Amino acid sequence: MTAKLISSGSAFEKTMGYSRAVVKGDFCFVSGTTGYDYATMTMPDSVADQADNCFKTISGALEQGGFTLADVVRVQYTIADAALVDTVVPVLGKWLAEIRPAATMVVAPLIKPEMLIEIEVTALKG
Repeated sequence: MTAKLISSGSAFEKTMGYSRAVVKGDFCFVSGTTGYDYATMTMPDSVADQADNCFKTISGALEQGGFTLADVVRVQYTIADAALVDTVVPVLGKWLAEIRPAATMVVAPLIKPEMLIEIEVTALKG
C-alpha cells in the first residue's frame, strides 16, 4: 500500500523533511499545524486567530486527501501557555463540537516564540 503525501506548499516541509499530511489506506495523518496564514506567510498575534488558521490548513490537507473534518477521530493540541486555554477553547469547539474526536491538550513551548498553538489530527474513513 503506497502513501499519498500532501503538502501545504511551505518550504519548511522540504527543509525539515515532512509532509503536511500522509494518507495511508483509510487513515489520514495530519502533521502538527501552527497558525500561519500560508497565503501571506504571516502569523496572527491572537491564539484564537492562530487556531482558526490551523483548522483552515488542516481542513485543506484533509480535503486534498479525500477526507473532511468529520472524519477526524483524534486530535492533539499543544498550547504554549496554559493561560491561553480559556481564550482558545471556543475556537476549538467551533470547529469540532459536532465531531468530538478523542483529544489531548499539552502545554509546552513551541519552536518559535510567535507560535501559540499547534494542532495535529488523525482522520479515519469507513
